[in-house]
Amino acid sequence: MAEFGRLDVLVSNAGISKIGPVSELDVDGWSAMIDVNLRGVLHGIAAALPVFRRQGQGHLVTTVSTSGLKIVPTQAVYAATKNAVRTLLEGLRQESTDGVLRTTAVSPGVVRTELAGSIENPQVREQTRRNMDEFAIAPEAVARVIAFAIEQPHDIEIGEITVRPTVQG
Repeated sequence: MAEFGRLDVLVSNAGISKIGPVSELDVDGWSAMIDVNLRGVLHGIAAALPVFRRQGQGHLVTTVSTSGLKIVPTQAVYAATKNAVRTLLEGLRQESTDGVLRTTAVSPGVVRTELAGSIENPQVREQTRRNMDEFAIAPEAVARVIAFAIEQPHDIEIGEITVRPTVQG
């Protein structure tokens, strides 16, 4: 806003994955994921939405995850936070049918990122790193998908996009 006088798009891409079996009862990890993965998006919306309303348009793009589409062991709470964000965006979309706001949920599969570093369970962390080494897609692939959604005319909204390696199960 300070430099360009407007905000056209907010991309929310923060996320942590304190994943592991629910039976480990990592309550602190669950709270951290809720704080970053859900509350972080809510705070971004709270900052951007008034600006979008004043301008008469804006676009919220939020990274969700394929973990919310295919629930697997060790990722139940992580997936729950990502599905909460997916639900939040859909609710906001339905509240915003005046043409001002567009929302897009991007669900990447395995991407080469630092996400494994936030996983404390050693077996899960190593499996995640192996998957990243074997078949993860480059972050630039996700960026191209986000750019595609943003570049659509303002009267077109791409609500959800899933992007993942072709070999990911």
